[in-house]
Amino acid sequence: MSVTLERWRAFPVVVEGLPFVAALLAVAAAAWLVGRPMVGVPFLGLAAFVVWFFRNPRRVIPADPDAIVSPADGRVLSVEKVFESRVLKEDVRRISIFMGLTDVHVNRIPCGGRIAGIFYHPGKFFGAFKEKASLDNEQQAVLLEMPEGRRILFVQIAGFVARRIVTWVREGDRVERGERYGLIRFGSRMDVYIPLGSRVMVKPGDRVKGGSSVLGAWR
Repeated sequence: MSVTLERWRAFPVVVEGLPFVAALLAVAAAAWLVGRPMVGVPFLGLAAFVVWFFRNPRRVIPADPDAIVSPADGRVLSVEKVFESRVLKEDVRRISIFMGLTDVHVNRIPCGGRIAGIFYHPGKFFGAFKEKASLDNEQQAVLLEMPEGRRILFVQIAGFVARRIVTWVREGDRVERGERYGLIRFGSRMDVYIPLGSRVMVKPGDRVKGGSSVLGAWR
């Protein structure tokens, strides 16, 4: 990754949020110019909320080479054995994470490797906390391969409010654990599929942070 790109991704506010901030500030400024400053106050408040929502904090990345870190902030909804039929086509362990409106929405790479594929699936916009969201909602999956032949799949899933998935990586890119790779605007879900032989270190109800919380480890 180039130094310029890394600095852009590390900016304290995700750049995709800046157009929303600019539009709200423009309305507030227009209200002030026409002599109605109080009309602009709510728009200033909304601009502050958008800046906070699109925050992009730094994270301490675990040094353990076997660690699989969370790709998202949020609450673990479920940990279960499933058959992943679209990409991996095998039995795996799925860890589902719900990102609420107040969570950081920048997504991160679970472990280092090469992006072997990116798969977009159009769909519906059910509440991201519902089980059927994993299959029926609009989503984008990233397949990551490691030199040892290990594979992991992580899927950005749009929700009832979140209807814009952003992915910054491309097929063939080499990425590092904890690296920022995308976001989902305004609430959503992330599913992580890891091999059955991996050790799971979270349970339903746990709160996790993208890039720093360890979901599991390779064995």
